[in-house]
Amino acid sequence: MTDAGPGHTERVMWLRLARTRGLGAIGFGRAIARYGNAEAALEDLPRRAREAGRRSLDIPSVDRIEGELAQIERAGARLITGLDDEFPPLLAAIPAPPPAIIVRGDTTLLTRPACAMVGARNASAVGLRFARELASGLGREGVVVVSGLARGIDGAAHAGAIERGTIAVLAGGIDHIYPPDHAELHHRIGETGLLVSEMPLGRTPTARDFPRRNRLISGLALGSLVVEAALRSGSLITARYAGEQGREVMAVPGSPLDPRARGSNQLLRDGAHLIESVEDVLAILAAARPPMAARQALEEGSAPSELDLFAGEDDDDSPEPVADAFRQKSPLDQIRGLLSPAPVSGDELARAAKLPVGTVQALLMEMEMSGEIASLPGGLVQRRRQS
Repeated sequence: MTDAGPGHTERVMWLRLARTRGLGAIGFGRAIARYGNAEAALEDLPRRAREAGRRSLDIPSVDRIEGELAQIERAGARLITGLDDEFPPLLAAIPAPPPAIIVRGDTTLLTRPACAMVGARNASAVGLRFARELASGLGREGVVVVSGLARGIDGAAHAGAIERGTIAVLAGGIDHIYPPDHAELHHRIGETGLLVSEMPLGRTPTARDFPRRNRLISGLALGSLVVEAALRSGSLITARYAGEQGREVMAVPGSPLDPRARGSNQLLRDGAHLIESVEDVLAILAAARPPMAARQALEEGSAPSELDLFAGEDDDDSPEPVADAFRQKSPLDQIRGLLSPAPVSGDELARAAKLPVGTVQALLMEMEMSGEIASLPGGLVQRRRQS
């Protein structure tokens, strides 16, 4: 049991309101703005729910919240609420900020300038290398790299920045490892970087949790950088959130022959900053201006109506399968996925696919004979343009 102390009761009430099913981050912010504190909101919430046509409202008990706080402590994690001075100011400034986050690792990373870096899960070998190099370079300059621990560009960004500081924002609880093959990276970030989630411990993410997670990735950073992204991808959702949050949006240009570059190239056409080097990113971040805290803006505006507390919230927490196109890929399919119109070496492909060099060379020879790839001087290969 967590010992009671100054502010403990208020924190328990805050978390009870935050964990109320059917309210959500938007409704939470409106409730605090209307009632001034969580306890007053909890007292009147059932009546407001009935008037709004809600059949039931699941408000957790004090014992349930005390149990969650004890679980967080046992896990070596920490709860940071919007009541706490440690709550990241940039995150507090987004529309519908999370009422609370659970973190494990080095919380001083939340006080340093940060850049979000996201991109394709089925990234090319060239894209993975560039993401690692950019993340490493930003880390050397004191910039924390924020990403979502997904396969592809996210994982490469974390790996490149891990020696100097990286934040992984998770769609489920910080104790839920996804994808499974990032278990070692997940552990290292929890030890030397920082794991962050707005979800309770033990929460398995559903498909709808990933877009919610993306708003936190962009919200923790002064700007978001997209390395590779197809049209209608999760990376573009992060970029859209960044724009809505008043943050800088950046993109790395890609080959027009590669579908994985169409989304990032579209961002550039829409006005995103073109990024070719670490220096480009640093220049954009240096000019960025953080916006005013969203809750402050809400409290200074007019009070929401009674029914607005529940407007726009999705309280359906039923599980949905998370699509994963990378389970059980054959070595040949792995190499196909890493190839792009940009030249790359066989050694680079072997490192990205975590396959023996001899296996990769044999596969490349097979692909060259079938006309899928072209060999270039210097041991480089590239995917042929499909007619």
